[in-house]
Amino acid sequence: MECRPRCGACCIAPAITQPFHGMPAGKPAGVRCVHLQADLRCALFGRPERPACCERFLAEPAFCGETREEALLILAELEAESLPA
Repeated sequence: MECRPRCGACCIAPAITQPFHGMPAGKPAGVRCVHLQADLRCALFGRPERPACCERFLAEPAFCGETREEALLILAELEAESLPA
């Protein structure tokens, strides 16, 4: 599956706990990444500053659903389920 145009759910829903370029404290879940552009594409795509977790993320129906709204819900649920007890 290719990334859905104008989605950006993977740049909003999950947390990134490690510091990275432009976000020295990481990124909390549900917070838009500072590198998410107006067209909902990553400004760091293909650049060495892009976090490894972002580089490894692959769009697939199980995570992205059928719509942007569904992707946001799925990824938020996965984020909540992955929190330590």
